[in-house]
Amino acid sequence: MKDFLSTLGIEKANTGTATGQVFLKDSTATQLTSYTPVDGSEIANVYTTTRNQFDRVVEASLKAFKDWRMTPAPKRGEIVRQIGLKLREYKEPLGMLVSYEMGKIYQEGLGEVQEMIDICDFAVGQSRMLYGKTMHSERPQHRMYEQWHPLGPVGVISAFNFPVAVYSWNAMIAAVCGDTVIWKGSEKTPLCGIAVQNIIAEVLKENNLPEGIFGLITGGPDAGEWLASDDRIPLISATGSIRMGRQVAQTVGARLGKTILELGGNNAIIISKEADLEMAIRAVVFGAVGTAGQRCTSTRRIIIQESVFEKVKERLISIYKNISIGDPLDENTLVGPLIDEDAVEAMQAALKQVEKEGGAVVCGGDVLENMEGHYVKPAICEVENRYEIVQEETFAPILYLIKYSSLDEAISYHNGVKQGLSSAIFTMNMREAETFLSHRGSDCGIANINIGTSGAEIGGAFGGEKETGGGRESGSDAWKAYMRRQTNTINWGDALPLAQGIEFDV
Repeated sequence: MKDFLSTLGIEKANTGTATGQVFLKDSTATQLTSYTPVDGSEIANVYTTTRNQFDRVVEASLKAFKDWRMTPAPKRGEIVRQIGLKLREYKEPLGMLVSYEMGKIYQEGLGEVQEMIDICDFAVGQSRMLYGKTMHSERPQHRMYEQWHPLGPVGVISAFNFPVAVYSWNAMIAAVCGDTVIWKGSEKTPLCGIAVQNIIAEVLKENNLPEGIFGLITGGPDAGEWLASDDRIPLISATGSIRMGRQVAQTVGARLGKTILELGGNNAIIISKEADLEMAIRAVVFGAVGTAGQRCTSTRRIIIQESVFEKVKERLISIYKNISIGDPLDENTLVGPLIDEDAVEAMQAALKQVEKEGGAVVCGGDVLENMEGHYVKPAICEVENRYEIVQEETFAPILYLIKYSSLDEAISYHNGVKQGLSSAIFTMNMREAETFLSHRGSDCGIANINIGTSGAEIGGAFGGEKETGGGRESGSDAWKAYMRRQTNTINWGDALPLAQGIEFDV
């Protein structure tokens, strides 16, 4: 058994269960097996949450909410501060588990846990800044203001590619807002959820707080459907595919609930002839092959000014040929495996479609059959933006190269997809940079200058437009999504004047 598993409170057994804040075996429960994409081997089995157990989690969350919402916000922030400290203690084993169960390289696993720590720090400060506004009333001796109240239990559905960080973006902000949280992680990375729940449970126990403040359920789409359809849960924050997001939005919308949706990305970088090309190429490589192309902010398309197109292409090909692919826990590895065989097949299907539509795979794309696990060579394709396959997000390390002549043409290509998450332009030309950030520029939720598409920083609101969903998490005033706004008017005089000067004497 791996030492980091036992450190995180996870027991490995061929037919047993991964223990933690999960439930005792239920006669109706099924087992969910976690496999590592590193070599395809089994890590552990987890009993999935039954419907009866789900209802117990919701009831516990509702019960905890009654007291948690009355806890002063800075006191709630103190608990989140302690969670951040506890995550610091477990950073290395948790980062290793993220790497081992999901497949991203260890440095990225550590970075994901650091994101959790950073959002805890951010949320602690936010706990003292849940500000409302005061307004001047048109009526004499009246005062108007607005305040924000907790919503209740918040459901969080997270994806395999960031098995712990995205949960924390939601959970830590929701917690300081006075909400309780019920988390349904990916069925592909259940052990990461259990490990985080164990860490948080230590803090709750040390402070004599109920576990219901942070709840966990395990399972597949059925468990997500329970969350989405339960009218006891006023807000669902869901991260995943556009298809999944549509289902969540329809289900939650049918009961007039609230959603935060972080869905697909088809992110592009425009490379101007006036760019620092080496800087641009470094950003492209990290954005395209980091996490084996399985980030929602991964760089999918680079739109290159025609006068530097060949130079950029040849430089990228030379780098791709020497990228180290292998065990993500090896410090020399830059690209780990894809999550599973389905991901490998989706990548191969996309590459075939590129050639069918008239494009060319100019580098990589091979499946590494000699390695156990789901390893591929990152691919570079020369295409036209109009190709149907280029309009879609393939969750794999495929980079599409597209030529442009004018900036207007580049922006048209850039915006001409259904997704609108992250975007960038590399240029030393101020006018080009400002145009990209203007109303006629990028239509994405994130737009960068001389920075790649991948690698969101805590503090800025994270999210996108169009079919990416329109939600915002992690920074700025994203906290407002986890609360309900209330406008208050106080009459401190001895008369009862009506608004708009209406006379109504009785």
